[in-house]
Amino acid sequence: MSIDLLVIYTVRLEECRAFYAGLGLDLVPEKHGNGPEHYAAAFAGGGVLELYPATRRPETGYVRLGLTAAPHRAGGRPTGRHTLTDPDGRTVVLTVPEPDGTAAGS
Repeated sequence: MSIDLLVIYTVRLEECRAFYAGLGLDLVPEKHGNGPEHYAAAFAGGGVLELYPATRRPETGYVRLGLTAAPHRAGGRPTGRHTLTDPDGRTVVLTVPEPDGTAAGS
């Protein structure tokens, strides 16, 4: 089993887009039919993270996310695990592996 889709509803859409883009996600604007404009990023394994405005749906509450970014896409962060907080207060643990693919401190 794998996660194919994770949707985060936020009242700080642009701030969250900037935060997650700063972690190396390539968020692109999307709009489906009459739905709201939002952002989506595809993961290497095929899953998708979407950021939606919290309008018709309530804001996503506390979620702890674990993401791994290639060293060249990690916003200049060194190898290792970095515990960050997104603009809505969610914890995001970013792992930046060594160039050979192993995580520092593992």
